[in-house]
Amino acid sequence: MNRPWLKFYDKGVRPNLEYPAVPMHYFLEQSAAKYPNNPVTIFGNGSKLDATMTYRQLDEQVNRLANALAQMGVKKGDRVALYLPNCPQFVIGYYAILKLGAIVAPNNPLYVARELEFQVNDSGAETIICLSRFYPNVQKIRANTKLRNVIVANIKEYFSPLLKLLFTLAKEKKEGHHVTLDPGDHWFPDVIARGAPTKPNVEVRPEDTAVLLYTGGTTGVPKAAEITHRNIVANTIQCREWLPGLQEGKEITLTALPLYHSYAMTTCMNFAIYTGGAMILIPNPRELVSVLKAINLHKPTLFPGVPTLYNAINNFPDLSKYDLKSIKVCISGAAGLPVEVQKKFQDLTGARLVEGYGLSEASPVVTANPVYGDNRIGTIGIPWPDTDVKIMDLETGTKEMPIGEPGELVTRGPQVMKGYWNRPDETAKTLRDGWLYTGDIAKMDADGYIQIVDRKKDMIIVSGFNVYPRDVEEVLYQHPKVLEAVVAGIPDPKSGERVKAYIVLKPGQTATAEEIMAYCRENLTGYKRPAEIEFRDSLPKTTVGKILRRQLVEEEKRKAAGG
Repeated sequence: MNRPWLKFYDKGVRPNLEYPAVPMHYFLEQSAAKYPNNPVTIFGNGSKLDATMTYRQLDEQVNRLANALAQMGVKKGDRVALYLPNCPQFVIGYYAILKLGAIVAPNNPLYVARELEFQVNDSGAETIICLSRFYPNVQKIRANTKLRNVIVANIKEYFSPLLKLLFTLAKEKKEGHHVTLDPGDHWFPDVIARGAPTKPNVEVRPEDTAVLLYTGGTTGVPKAAEITHRNIVANTIQCREWLPGLQEGKEITLTALPLYHSYAMTTCMNFAIYTGGAMILIPNPRELVSVLKAINLHKPTLFPGVPTLYNAINNFPDLSKYDLKSIKVCISGAAGLPVEVQKKFQDLTGARLVEGYGLSEASPVVTANPVYGDNRIGTIGIPWPDTDVKIMDLETGTKEMPIGEPGELVTRGPQVMKGYWNRPDETAKTLRDGWLYTGDIAKMDADGYIQIVDRKKDMIIVSGFNVYPRDVEEVLYQHPKVLEAVVAGIPDPKSGERVKAYIVLKPGQTATAEEIMAYCRENLTGYKRPAEIEFRDSLPKTTVGKILRRQLVEEEKRKAAGG
């Protein structure tokens, strides 16, 4: 297979790597042996009261929890649900489950009871570790699930003593009550205290399933990508290879992306553990002041993020109060990175911000722009080591498209999932002849750089013309008054569909629909121009920061039906 992209790899990045036949938690044990006193988690509120945990402490906590879970009947192959924000308990829980040969089933911490119930039942989890704040949702669903072990963590358990006191006083003043557990349920520290500090004696092989990553929730019923230890080990090693200037044991990763999501799992948590680095755990990235305080104080060097987060920082009114110059490298994913957002963030911080691409089914990273070399703004870069990519025709998926022609992006590599959990029909549609069909429309240039055109499902057809939302959104983001923009196709009796734009203006700005349309007339061909503009105070987003286009389309359908 022709791989023109290899000549654009940064110096020192190898096209083919060795992946040791070990489970993911092996790297925690290695880092604990090499860097026992290095901080691994930094956690608190972005102040000098933040607490650190060392590698030695983390590995011991992980062993204790793994042994305690085994005493509670958790065995190899069992699924254990995590229902936690970014906090040390997530990291401890994740690695403890892996050490037992059990399977991590992470859940979005913003899920309501109904959504949680679906995923707990779909995974078949009998054990859940949740935050005390989310415990009422677990109580609501318990009778409808197979849950028999419920372990409840409190956010302040890994705070520093003074911050814990201040937090407790503030909470009591605000809420005036404590969480009481149902009989038979357990507090996280009590469970940890029961477990032995030695490594559990369980053989875990590379081909064993490690994680169930739920995906597709924004477009339909979520399904779980079944990710093996080999998959996450490979993607973590590929991630390390892509950063040739990195210093082992010294990098600090700002972990504002939610750890339940594949993107943060690999590029923040597993990457930090593999390299002996530290993670600054941010429970709520929407509290932008705490993110900026953490950057200013703890000096992260790496900042994996999403366009909406970089954009929010770009437009923060008091940004000059914070020193962001420690950041060296940022990889943006989960959604297309508008050119204006990328340029402004690089100018403000001096960091290298490059766009990459991935999906849960690939653990998740498939491509990225070179960090130090030819960063082609507007593209998702080139395939990572040992990763192949092709562009196939949209109708049959069997014919490779010529250079520059759009088609479906398909990929193969050691990071590609085993299949969908208990969904052989969906697996057969998505994995074909060793290739993962992503559902994304893309085109590749002669050098192997790839540009995402859009999701297959999001393409708008106006009077027979294909309109890719990203083309229109790029133009809208260049308007000086626009903070956020998303476009969607809504039904139209004449043209089949028409383009509608949903816009959030920058603070203090006002604009009319005609003003935006006039701007689009100057910058877009006729059929691509929004026929309708709706101004909003905010746009619906996932916890990762991806704008929920589908939700806006559903709203339009309900309006049209008179609902």
